[in-house]
Formats: sequence, structure tokens, C-alpha cells
Amino acid sequence: MSDGTQVAAPKLKLGALTALVVSALIAAGIFSLPQNMAASAGAGAIIIGWVITFFGMLTLAFVFQTLANRKPEIEGGVYGYARAGFGPYMGFNSAWGYWISAWIGNVSYFVVIFSALGSFSALGFFGEGNTLPAIVCSSVLLWMLHFMICRGIQSAAFINILTTVAKLVPLALFLVLVIVAFKVDTFRLDFWGTAALGSIMDQVKSTMLVTTWVFIGIEGASVFSSRAENMRDVGKATMIGFALSIVMFVAVTLLSMGILTQPELAALKNPSTAGVLKAAVGDWGATLMNIGLVISVGGALLAWTLLAAEVPYLAGKDGTMPKFFGVVNKNGAPVNALWLTNGLVQLFLIITLFNSAGYLTLLLLATSMILIPYLLCALYALIIAVRKDGYSEAESGTRTKDLLVSLVASVYGMWLLYAAGPKYLFLSMILYAVGVVFYLKARKEQNQKPFMPAEVVIAVVVVLLGIYAAYELATGALTL
Repeated sequence: MSDGTQVAAPKLKLGALTALVVSALIAAGIFSLPQNMAASAGAGAIIIGWVITFFGMLTLAFVFQTLANRKPEIEGGVYGYARAGFGPYMGFNSAWGYWISAWIGNVSYFVVIFSALGSFSALGFFGEGNTLPAIVCSSVLLWMLHFMICRGIQSAAFINILTTVAKLVPLALFLVLVIVAFKVDTFRLDFWGTAALGSIMDQVKSTMLVTTWVFIGIEGASVFSSRAENMRDVGKATMIGFALSIVMFVAVTLLSMGILTQPELAALKNPSTAGVLKAAVGDWGATLMNIGLVISVGGALLAWTLLAAEVPYLAGKDGTMPKFFGVVNKNGAPVNALWLTNGLVQLFLIITLFNSAGYLTLLLLATSMILIPYLLCALYALIIAVRKDGYSEAESGTRTKDLLVSLVASVYGMWLLYAAGPKYLFLSMILYAVGVVFYLKARKEQNQKPFMPAEVVIAVVVVLLGIYAAYELATGALTL
């Protein structure tokens, strides 16, 4: 074992960084978008939701690109920027929230993979992905990925490139076939959906956690900035991944609404692209989409297992999280972070046997955990632009652009917190409250004062909200 500074692991090139972003973005979410979006919104509201998401996520992508260029010395992406801007406790919360979001998201991926396999008659025993056979097979796949990554980040990243290419093929075929079968009259039917779905604003709000979920991973390249061969590739990979993903997300969502009506889409089983393509071309279309999902989510699981372990590893290496997380093996893989991350995934897989929480519930909880880290990154980019930190006098035009972009990204981050509603943010406080124990241990290891005065107030509020949310959950007043 080593402390992470004694292992000279190979660096990641632009292709590997881009594949990490694309693989993290284009995963289970895109295959379930038609149903997830239509569940509580009509076509008009969905279009508005995507417009808001496009500009919001575009500014967030620019934020990560700007921070990678202006602050190349900061490692860890989401976590590192929050720590630099708002101190160790908020930096810890960003790392903690991102880490939990990542591994809870991985649990949802296992559920949806075996739900897709359960759609085949010969594999019906997998059910909705949370039956005993599904959990056993999920566990086998989990630990196969674990030991693959333990052999080294570079080899895992190469395999991720292959799966990224493989997953785009069935999605491209889906788009071609749905374009051919698209019916304008179906798309226009009850366009605004106000009669059955409520106000347009409520419909738009209902899409926000789903659209944010599919974009979690936009920061993937920045998380691996310390392993990048060239820091400028981090920003390039982020923008390439964003451009490719937004086109596919919007196309899959809107084209599906020209095949089936909103109520029909809302009633589909996930992965709902299978139901859409079945309606367009027959049973073989559903088979194609289910196979595509398995390939896609398999690749995403690899990318997200890498991301989930990297953040606590970097935080453990610099003392923001307990030093236990900062240990690597002879191949440069963060073994302790991997063991704990995948151990928790295993625990939650077992819990799904006894809890009705499915894919959508897990993704909403995972998304709520990452909203605060995203907002902190946007606010940090705004701070450095206001302070002219890292800008020369000749770059006033660039600074003005960055100032505007980071301001919009910050407003978008606040809008997401509002649109998410209280339930999942409230539930997330339970997990943030548990994190205080790990933070205090890390501060003790560093012989540092636990909290600054303002941080004490934040920590007390988080713990009290966490205790109350746990009580509400235990009594049944709050449910997953």
C-alpha cells in the first residue's frame, strides 16, 4: 500500500476523459427518459424543461471548463472547488454528497439492468430488478467490476472507451427508426397537458430532477483532473460530452412523444425506450433496446464506480476525509475507497429486497444529494470572477463572460433546489448528518480545529434536520 504519491500511474488522454463523461451521462437514464418525463408533464412543458436544462447545464459545463483552466492546481473537481471556495466543512459535504450520490446511483443501475433482463421471458425471474436472483447476479457483477478496477485505473478507462462506443449504436438505431415512425398528430395531442397534469409550472418543475439526473456526470473529467495528461483536455472533454449528450437526450424524449401519447408513455415499464420502439416496429424493437440498456449501463457502472471511488480517495489524500480513503494499491487504484463504496452498494442491493424503492426513487434521492455540490461549484466560479482571481488585466472580456455564465449557473443551481421540492432534500439530510462523524475524524487526524464559527451553525442545522428526517422515516410519516 502507499499514500497515493508513490505510484506513477499512466495519465488519461482526451479520448479516455471524454469517454468517462459520455459513459457517465449516457447510461440508464436515457433509456427511461420517455416514461420518466411523461409521467407528470406534457410535450409543451417537457420542451420548456429541456430549454431550461440546456442553458442551465451549458453554463454548468462552462463552469467546470473555466475552473479547470483557471484553477488547474485544484484536484478533485466538484469537491476540490467547494473546498477552495467555502472551506473544509463545505468541501467535505461536497465530497460526501457527491460520493453518496454516485454509489446510490450505482444501486439504481443494477436494479434497471436486471429489470431489463427480466423483460425476456426466459429471464422473468429477475422481475423488476429487485428479486433474489437479480440481487445475487447484481452482486456478482459488482465484485467483477471491483476487481477489474483494482488492476488499475488506466485499463478500466480503456474498457470504458469500448463500452461507450458500443452503447451509442443501439441509441442511434432507435433515433432513426423513431424518426421514420413519428406522427405529428400524436405529438400535438394534448400538447400542454393542463387538464390532467396541472399547471405548466408544476409540470416543468416535475421534469427538473429527471433532466438533472441524466446530466450527473458532466463533471466526470474534472474529477479525474489529477490523472489527466493535459489539464486543457478536461475542459474539452466536458464540452464534447455535453454537446453529444444533450442532442441525444432531447431527441429520445421528444421523438417518443410522436409514437405514443403522454398517458401511454407514462404507463410504460422502464426502460421505456423498449416500449416506444416496440410500438414503432414490433417486438424486436423492445429486444434491441433492452440489450442496448444492458450494454450502456454496464459501461456506466464502470465509469461511475471509478468516479465514486476517486472523490473520497482525493479527499482522504488531502485530509478532508479520513486518511483511510486515501490509500492506493500497487496499481494506483484507490482500494480502500473502492472497498467501502462497493460494500455500501452491496448493502443497498440487499435492502432493495425488503423495500419497494425502485429505479426512479433511487435516482431522485441520488440527484438530490448532488444538487448542493453543483451549486457550490457555480458559486465558486462566480467568486473567482468577481475577485479577478486568476485573470490578467488583458482578460477583462473573458472575465465578464465568465461572470455572466457563473451567475446563470448559480441561479440554475438554486432553481434546482427549489424544483426538487422538500422531500428528497429532507431525506438527504439524514445522509449528510452521518457525514459529520467522518468529518470530525478527519479533522482529528489532521490536528485541526473541528469547525469555524459559521460552520458550527451549519453542522448543527444539518444534524438536527437529519435526526428529524430519520424520525419521520421511522414512523412512516416520510417514505421513500
